[in-house]
Amino acid sequence: MLVQLTVSNFAIVRFLELEFAQGLTAITGETGAGKSIAIDALGLCLGERSDASMVRPGADKCEVAARFSLAALPKAQAWLKDNELEDEGQCILRRTLSSEGRSRGYINGQPVPLSQLKQLGELLVNVHGQHAHHALLKSEHQLTLLDHYAGHKGLLDAVRDSWRSHKALRQELTELQGSEAQRDARRQLLEYQVQELDQFALEEGEFARIEAEHHRQANAANLISESGQCLALLSEDEQLNISDMLRQVTDRLSRLQGDDPALEPIVATLFDAAALLDDAGHELGRYQQRLEIDPEAFAELEERLSSAINLARKHKVAPAELPALHQQLADELNGLTDSDDRLAALEQELVKAQQHYLEAARRLSQSRERHGKALAQAMQKVIRELALPHARFDIEVAFDEAAQGGSGGLDKVQMLVSTNPGQPLAPIAKVASGGELSRIGLALQVLTSGESQIPTLIFDEVDVGISGPTAAVVGKLLRSLGDRTQVLCVTHLPQVAGQGHQQMQVVKKTAKDSTETQMRPLNAVERIDELARLLGGDVITEATRANARELLAG
Repeated sequence: MLVQLTVSNFAIVRFLELEFAQGLTAITGETGAGKSIAIDALGLCLGERSDASMVRPGADKCEVAARFSLAALPKAQAWLKDNELEDEGQCILRRTLSSEGRSRGYINGQPVPLSQLKQLGELLVNVHGQHAHHALLKSEHQLTLLDHYAGHKGLLDAVRDSWRSHKALRQELTELQGSEAQRDARRQLLEYQVQELDQFALEEGEFARIEAEHHRQANAANLISESGQCLALLSEDEQLNISDMLRQVTDRLSRLQGDDPALEPIVATLFDAAALLDDAGHELGRYQQRLEIDPEAFAELEERLSSAINLARKHKVAPAELPALHQQLADELNGLTDSDDRLAALEQELVKAQQHYLEAARRLSQSRERHGKALAQAMQKVIRELALPHARFDIEVAFDEAAQGGSGGLDKVQMLVSTNPGQPLAPIAKVASGGELSRIGLALQVLTSGESQIPTLIFDEVDVGISGPTAAVVGKLLRSLGDRTQVLCVTHLPQVAGQGHQQMQVVKKTAKDSTETQMRPLNAVERIDELARLLGGDVITEATRANARELLAG
């Protein structure tokens, strides 16, 4: 619930620091004093739209902070944890707004986008404005109110989840069906391309090997000639070769090393070089023996090399990339075949998903029907107490299996009312006058909010157009609601204010060129005077005080 609200330089508020308690808190004040200003400021913390005009004239910025107790709010606690914004169990929402219109939001001291303020705010506070009853004219809003009253979240979640699954399957099926012609054309092309690459069957790394062998074969004659000449120079030329010359040098230095031991490592190195030279000569000899000119093999190599280059040019890739392309096209072809199998499977899955959705929607409809009857009975009792003694109220839940459907099920809900004897039940919009609609709307808000899991409910002058005994009934309704949850009610009616567990007064003070709105809790004596003012106007008499005491006592 809301524990504390701090407001600085908001509109005509200089500074407010308010403590709130459980139960019904009535907020009263003279006309024009700004009774709703604290509610408007709280709206900033809850992610509502901001405007630079909200900043108090002459101030650089305004700031609003709201502290909530989450002791009995596991959903809000889970939301903070999921968004990594928890801070030792506390929940502080803060919003700043500069005079230039720049706005920033914070949750537990961490900067957040306004969308997160709004998400969390929806778990903490529910605001009913004075024009909220106009939404009653829409069937969608009537359905929402009924669901709030029923509290069948599990059934709503089941319908939403099954609808999402059904929608996803239907979208996938539509996409597959829509691209069937394109898939057929693509399949024909892929079958031809994969078959051609299958026949050529170029292996990974093969093109580099073919290219190297082709180059070797093309230069075979030169390799044979040059390697033969090199072999002769190394060892086979009878007149002059490197091996003989190296042996001569080695022999001469070997004879000299007896005269100078420093020649020993040089002689050793020459012996090693002679051995290596002999090895190289033997290897070169074997290499030359293997060399041959094979025109037939060369022609085969040239043909495969040319085919690889042409095939790569056809597919607009490098020849070495043909094996990877081959695998890619084969995978795509297999994928198209899998798509045909998936298409057949999807049609069966969609039938099952549709049936699952219908079953979930039917269970939800049965719950709406059952709770609709209970809400209609409760509504009829309440609105008859609101100066509509002959009123009848009913809720019609129509389940349409053939409807398009949606995440909210297959029901169309219509609230019906008759306010005069002999008048048949008819949709609210066609029967209720403005005043009647206001009373019906207020009764619905109170009854459905009683089942709400939102811990703080705010009623902002929803009792406009109500007076006398009707106002007393409204006060009792709100008091009853306050016995179960935290309720803040901005009101001008003494009968409603008198039912508050506590009361706050809003006053507007003007000094020279400055105007300021202040808000403070009232003690027992001050409440009597404020209620007397509401009853009798600016002149407070002992008679109005006596009436005020009666209101508080009742």
